[in-house]
Amino acid sequence: MKKIILVAVILFSWVLSAQGADLKIGHVDLNKALNESDSGKKAKKTLEDMVNSKKSILVEKEIELKKLQEELEKQSSVLTPEAKKSKEEQFNKILRDYQKMVKDFTDELQKKEEEFSVGIQKDLIEFVNKLGKDEGYTIIFGLEKGARGIIYSPDELNLTDKVIKKYNEITNAKK
Repeated sequence: MKKIILVAVILFSWVLSAQGADLKIGHVDLNKALNESDSGKKAKKTLEDMVNSKKSILVEKEIELKKLQEELEKQSSVLTPEAKKSKEEQFNKILRDYQKMVKDFTDELQKKEEEFSVGIQKDLIEFVNKLGKDEGYTIIFGLEKGARGIIYSPDELNLTDKVIKKYNEITNAKK
């Protein structure tokens, strides 16, 4: 991947130098920008507050489960089989409720985290595009896993339509 990017940069440099244009290249670590921006810090704080509020509810359920389990162990020898079964069913119901609560909370937290990060990254990419245009960058690369490619380049460097046209001409001529 790095070789492809290096070759692309060299080719762009060569094409632009042949045209007499200045080459201005930049890169952005979107993960760092996400984590260190005020919006990113605010989102992280919101998620931490969410975790803390749910944590107290989960701790209460854990205490209830431990208490019930201890009761069951202490009384198991004196309980009738029906009473023991009833206590076990009660324990299992509370355990299932607890497990569902943990799963629901985890899902909700992941959804919120994704919602925050996708929204902020979208804003950051829009900002990088504006910055690229305003400050005359030729190309701005993303550094992290999610955006290893080009984040910004001017429209005149986009060869997609030209490639499609030429490719269609070549493939249609062969038919």
